[in-house]
Amino acid sequence: MEIKTILITGAGTGFGKGAAIGMAKNGHNIIATVHVSSQVTPLREEVAALGLSDKIRVERLDLTDQYDIKQALKWDFDILWNNAGMGEAGPVWEIPVDIVRKNYEVNVFLPLILTQGVVQKWVREGKKGKVVFTSSMGGLFTPANWGTYVSTKHALEAFAEAMQQELAAYGIKVQTINPGAYYTGYNETMADNPFRWLDDEVNFTKRADLRKGFDDFFATPEGKMDPQEMIDRMIEIVPADEGKFRNVVPKVIEDMLKDHQLKAWENTI
Repeated sequence: MEIKTILITGAGTGFGKGAAIGMAKNGHNIIATVHVSSQVTPLREEVAALGLSDKIRVERLDLTDQYDIKQALKWDFDILWNNAGMGEAGPVWEIPVDIVRKNYEVNVFLPLILTQGVVQKWVREGKKGKVVFTSSMGGLFTPANWGTYVSTKHALEAFAEAMQQELAAYGIKVQTINPGAYYTGYNETMADNPFRWLDDEVNFTKRADLRKGFDDFFATPEGKMDPQEMIDRMIEIVPADEGKFRNVVPKVIEDMLKDHQLKAWENTI
């Protein structure tokens, strides 16, 4: 196995943190970046307690801070894993558009700025690196009341597919990872977001109905899968030189998405 240096955004929690630790244990060098300064020291202490301080370097990388991005572009690494993201849920026909815009800023535009900087540097240097995007099962289908978040992942899918073709001549690889609804706390927090603007006196969608829909989903096995399965796959996928462009986990979700995409051709109004 070739040892890689991997920059991960959004490594303070969830998949990013779990996979950072797992890849470091496998011998890779990790630059684990977190969004806010207060996450840095706790993660450094956790890394030290695991005896991985020589393998995991913890840094702040707030994508909204242009100076953080400039600093990150000076670091030397083989793989960029765009894992950071946030999500807005709620009915697309009622959600305030400024909230939609912010979700695109964090999930699409800012990772694109970072990625452009990295791959242009690699092309200038003749470096054959790899870019990985954490997309979602929602990058490939759209359930009601999740449209804003999943539309940002649809956009990432398109950017990744275009870049794979554009950068192939330079030996730069591009890949997506598409997790199902694993129980990391990410989806659960996203489901809380509409309730800061949804108003029963103003909106047609009622708060209690939306909450029940979310609660019913999270109560299903598909809505609360153990994230370790996904982390284990990420630990394999991210450092690898070979593999699929798109990586949907678990297999039952991959099959569901394929079925959904076939049925989409027969979808009627």
